[in-house]
Amino acid sequence: MWRSRGDGPERERLAEMAGEASADAAVAMEAQADVPPAPPDLTAAAFFDVDNTMMMGASIFHFARGLAARKYFTTSDLAGFAWQQIKFRVGGRESHSGVQSSREQALSFVAGKTVAEMNQVGEEIYDELMADKIWSGTRALAEMHLNAGQRVWLVTATPVELAAIISRRLGLTGALGTVAEHVDGVYTGRLVGDLLHGRAKAHAVRALAAREGLNLRRCTAYSDSSNDIPMLSVCGTAVAVNPDAGLREVARARGWEIRDFRTGRKAAKIGVPSVLGAGALAGAVAAGMAYRRR
Repeated sequence: MWRSRGDGPERERLAEMAGEASADAAVAMEAQADVPPAPPDLTAAAFFDVDNTMMMGASIFHFARGLAARKYFTTSDLAGFAWQQIKFRVGGRESHSGVQSSREQALSFVAGKTVAEMNQVGEEIYDELMADKIWSGTRALAEMHLNAGQRVWLVTATPVELAAIISRRLGLTGALGTVAEHVDGVYTGRLVGDLLHGRAKAHAVRALAAREGLNLRRCTAYSDSSNDIPMLSVCGTAVAVNPDAGLREVARARGWEIRDFRTGRKAAKIGVPSVLGAGALAGAVAAGMAYRRR
């Protein structure tokens, strides 16, 4: 099982390493993909968290369910993921320990598997368990940036390969995610740095901006979690989407916009409008999707 190591300076070093590795992986994947011509607005971009921001629930849990159905591990193993998912969906808040536990458990199951195999399985699981869990309102916000000629990146603690699948299926530019070490196309069971979570996301966004020539003051970041305040803070515009209590409080204090698709209605907008204008954002809001009973 892969674990974070150390606190303080060591933790920060691992977070920075994770961010740099994620940016490198994202740029490499973009270079290999069949992407459209460069957008007209080259210095502005949008960054979207995935879990409970772009997608209902935790993407890694949906992935784990798909792996369990394919006998990669047992039903009892899945119970741990299920408990984390229940706490996440009911409480609407990620704790670092909860994220660390659930994602390390899930990532550990790919050790010894090939990258090609996990990519193929990820494509199948997206169709089966993730496609119908995308928040239509958040997707509309992403498409608004694309229509304005800006690039759109996902930023998530989910493995970068799975994040790239989600991004590609949504027609986005690419993804920043946790980088799992692999040698000769086989996962070793170790991470490059740390999980892409908390401060590591901010490092990844900065690193990608440096590689892509982005002006972060012209960029917009979206998230539901107070854990992502570092990422939200590095961009010129921050938007809280389906926010937990901590992020909602910070958003109100800092004048950030709030968008809540969980109730099927537009949450009250506070603070300054986004770089694309209040009218464009208001028009992008769509009704939230209902939770599916399991």
